Amino acid sequence: MEGAQIIVLVTPIFFALIGLEFWIGRRRGRNTYRLNDALSSISLGILSQVVGALTKLFTLGIYVWVYEHAALLHLSATSLWVWGIGLLLYDFLYYWHHRLGHTTALFWAAHSVHHQSEDYNLSTALRQTSSGWIAGWIFYLPMALLGFPPLVFAVVALIDLLYQYWVHTQQIGRLGWFDRWFCAPSNHRVHHAVNEIYLDRNYGGILIIWDRMFGSFQPELDEEPCVYGVRDALQSWNPWTANTIVYRALWRKMKTVPGILNKLRVWWEPAHWLPGQVANLKDYDPRAQRKYDPPAHPKRLMMAAGLFLLALNATTAYLWWAHLLSWPLLLISGAAILLMLIAVSNYSSNSN
Repeated sequence: MEGAQIIVLVTPIFFALIGLEFWIGRRRGRNTYRLNDALSSISLGILSQVVGALTKLFTLGIYVWVYEHAALLHLSATSLWVWGIGLLLYDFLYYWHHRLGHTTALFWAAHSVHHQSEDYNLSTALRQTSSGWIAGWIFYLPMALLGFPPLVFAVVALIDLLYQYWVHTQQIGRLGWFDRWFCAPSNHRVHHAVNEIYLDRNYGGILIIWDRMFGSFQPELDEEPCVYGVRDALQSWNPWTANTIVYRALWRKMKTVPGILNKLRVWWEPAHWLPGQVANLKDYDPRAQRKYDPPAHPKRLMMAAGLFLLALNATTAYLWWAHLLSWPLLLISGAAILLMLIAVSNYSSNSN
């Protein structure tokens, strides 16, 4: 079964858990959902899956080529230890991918999409980038070189991704000993916060021990409530804008900085880097942050929800049959879904 088809099959579980979290939040008087923000986050997840179906041959193809032509060994997918070590190694490599996703502009341009929501709930987990395929595959080539079969790589990557869904919630508190070893909701809330003490911490996917080992761990503090989002607030529901805004800012910066070396450093240094300057982000006050929440007439929100359901159904069919579709049909269908999602964003406010 294709990975995209597995995503289709688990999608009803995603939505059921979102409904449960919403119900619990309302019962507790701590609702963490806004319709416009949730539609934006899930729309970005939809677009990510659509693009993933188009780029899978590129990303997985590189892994397969390295495995077939440069692997030091060829491990057996029938050995249980290969799967166990494979998952552990993938999670270790994911830690470094994730860490550079915050500290290196090129990778932040992709990963920032996941952090743009100013809410924190299970819909935020579905908010994924559509440009991670550009360079993210680099981090996992050690698995190919060590001889982990492509099937093992693909499955453990999916397990690592699916595990991280449940940690995107404010309805589960601290979990004692579990928090010390694993990425859990408390640890991951810290990761999504823009408070100075929390900024760029807790990168672990399944295990949080990587953060403890490499000095990036920060526990959640009762006296410092998490404020979510990014410091350069997106101020838009548009999925195209969300995926391109950092790339465009870096491109503009590259054109203005002097010297070829500095132009290259724009993409390698942190996103706020400038030649000869140290970015000062400590003046940022998270308490002064106001959520992007433009007004929208109820009828427009109903239109947005209707278009979203149409896009969701179209994406379900797209992902289920993607492996059978021709490239032109994949591109045309993907473009149509993107346009529907842009329309959803337009109807989510009176002017977007």
